[in-house]
Amino acid sequence: MELAKTLNEFRVGSVPTVFYIPDFITESEHDNLLNTIYDAPISKWKSLKNRRLQNWGGVVHEKGLIAQDLPPWLTRITERINEKSGLFPSSINHVLINEYLPNQGIMPHQDGPAYFPVVAILSLGSAVVIDFTQHPKLSSRVGVHGNSIEDKISDQEAAVMNSCEWLDNLHPFSIILMPRSLLIFKDMVYSDYLHGIKDSEVQGCNGAVNATNVQNDGVVQHSSGSVKALDCDDTVICRANTRVSLTCRVVTKVYKSIFKF
Repeated sequence: MELAKTLNEFRVGSVPTVFYIPDFITESEHDNLLNTIYDAPISKWKSLKNRRLQNWGGVVHEKGLIAQDLPPWLTRITERINEKSGLFPSSINHVLINEYLPNQGIMPHQDGPAYFPVVAILSLGSAVVIDFTQHPKLSSRVGVHGNSIEDKISDQEAAVMNSCEWLDNLHPFSIILMPRSLLIFKDMVYSDYLHGIKDSEVQGCNGAVNATNVQNDGVVQHSSGSVKALDCDDTVICRANTRVSLTCRVVTKVYKSIFKF
């Protein structure tokens, strides 16, 4: 992709540290990436409750990264992300590849302190809606919940969080992630928000900050009367296909073999 615009022109929403770049890779690159990901040995996949993933770059621990070199095909794409964004302090050294079936998502969570506070997510396959919500530690009614690498909250905690009053400058927002797009967020969005994807084949997208920009892509549809679970959303995304995402980050503390205490 030739980044004709400056990065600032790809800001979306009212939060100044969120960037959405459509068509970051070509269709051919998109297909080649998917083919390479699915050519990986089955042992490379780790199955979780609601998705499966591949881990590249080494093992992340709360104290840092036990590093392994990224393969050339990942190095090429991460170097481009680093070069085009200029937001990472050094070469991207860790990539999580997540596979989501149409009815799978990920609960609201926060990336942990092992990572430098900037994240790039390259989307392949199906479009999806990602939701950003205020971290419960910033609510006057909810305390801090944990400090793990993926600071997940329970369904009960999420319900409490959603019932709380939002701080004036930290309103929830959503972004439609199209295939071949790159999402980057940093700073306060990294530290003060949780991000997640609903476990649903049909996702409401009225409130997505980039909904107008993707209307002509044929992904956003008017919901039928049979869609009851979307409250007042009258436009939706129907996730007909599998989505694969590459979450690219920098772990600042790196160990070649074992941790030194």
